[in-house]
Amino acid sequence: MLTCQELTELVTDYLEGHMSLWDRMRFRLHIGMCRPCRTFLHDQKLAIKTLGKMPADPIPPDVRDELLHKFRDWKRE
Repeated sequence: MLTCQELTELVTDYLEGHMSLWDRMRFRLHIGMCRPCRTFLHDQKLAIKTLGKMPADPIPPDVRDELLHKFRDWKRE
């Protein structure tokens, strides 16, 4: 069975569907038995849902231009 620390390290993989069947089963078993980790998982899902609703701030033109300039030549350096 996973420890609470292992679960917190794997929560992103779980939510993104990047776990093997075996690891997903161990994750779900732990969630079923551990109330604090269930709360943690719920909070992570809520944070993702909330942040996904936030509008993206536009990048100021001068910052965009500087980034494009730097990344255009990154392989040459």
